[in-house]
Amino acid sequence: MFSTYDEAIFWIESRLMLGIKPGLMRMEWLMERLGHPERKLKAVHVGGTNGKGSTVTFLRSILEQAGYETGTFTSPYIEQFNERISINGQPISEAEILELVNVMYPLVMELEDTEYGGATEFEIITAMAFYYFAEIHPVDIAIIEVGLGGRLDSTNILQPLLSIITNIGLDHVRILGTTHKEIAYEKAGIIKQGTSLISAVSQLEAQEVIFQHAKKQESAVYLLNDQFTILDHISIDSGEKFTWQYEDITIQDISISMYGKHQTENASLAIMAAYLLQEEHSLRITEQQLREGLKSAYWPGRFEMVSQNPVVILDGAHNEEGITALTAELDKRYYEQKIKIIFSALGDKSLEKMIARLDSVADKITFVTFDHPRSTTAENLYNLSTLKNKHIAEDWQQTLTEELRSLEENEILVVTGSLYFIKQVKALLKEMLIST
Repeated sequence: MFSTYDEAIFWIESRLMLGIKPGLMRMEWLMERLGHPERKLKAVHVGGTNGKGSTVTFLRSILEQAGYETGTFTSPYIEQFNERISINGQPISEAEILELVNVMYPLVMELEDTEYGGATEFEIITAMAFYYFAEIHPVDIAIIEVGLGGRLDSTNILQPLLSIITNIGLDHVRILGTTHKEIAYEKAGIIKQGTSLISAVSQLEAQEVIFQHAKKQESAVYLLNDQFTILDHISIDSGEKFTWQYEDITIQDISISMYGKHQTENASLAIMAAYLLQEEHSLRITEQQLREGLKSAYWPGRFEMVSQNPVVILDGAHNEEGITALTAELDKRYYEQKIKIIFSALGDKSLEKMIARLDSVADKITFVTFDHPRSTTAENLYNLSTLKNKHIAEDWQQTLTEELRSLEENEILVVTGSLYFIKQVKALLKEMLIST
């Protein structure tokens, strides 16, 4: 057992050595020993390749504005570990993390001696979140983000009120499959019997898989650009504005503070979820509460403008789809300015395609390495780039300092790549900008 928060976090992070172990056996064992907290939750389950965290945030903000105490479970964290388990957007306390770990530790030790083997870091944190939202601090509703895939993800022991699949892209292909169809099969695993599904999946072959699974589960499907649509989208200085339409319902001039067309899609999923929570589960949400919730929603590290003078953008574009969204937004908003990029990534991504897209918008790219066991080298990234003005830097902290201090009036700085890299950058970048 542990007496301090730091000891508890050290133990949790030590479980990373077990890696990823798909399957629900260990979670089912833990839930039984904890009295099945997952069965006590009113939850929305959110899967997909990109946009999960933003969709969670939009929906949480709407529900919070409507007066519902809302728990969220998300990953990875950007600023502090505790934010993975939050209430109304506020991370739980260090004392509560310590309490949860001391509940989990003896069970995890016992589980290791069973045929199922040791629980992973993610399984432990998932169990902590379910137990917290059900037993320690019961919430009106919990929004649970899938960790990886869906079918065999630790969170998939839930029986949610609604399921959401944001989109499907070719990420984690070594685990989930190499085609959109194969990945869709894994994502569709979160569809539950008689539970409505909301989705922004766009590929026809992936949609077919989703529809087949939903039909077997007798689940209604609400698909973006089919059952509900986005109209009149425009980008504004403070974010995006659009109209949302479903059947005879039209909500005009919705404003969000997150940047990018893709964020209007994530917001539209949250609107559809809010509507179904009213229609199917008797929640009460006014249009004004919905508007205010969408406008105030904030998710760190997603096209986050941490400075406007000079313009400095932080974006956890960690796969091809994320880089595509980022470069589209840069090309639209900053085509008249010189774009400087600092980039680092994990080695198990589609790096050649990602870097090709960055090359298409950048005036200068500096490739760096950061401290993570799966991080690829700056030299490897450099060799994949065809940009003439490209550089390698071993010390990303020094590079960040130099680039920030040398920015001229017509230049912007974009720091992007792995969310694990963004996590390390964010705190330092904030300190630097305050002292600039």
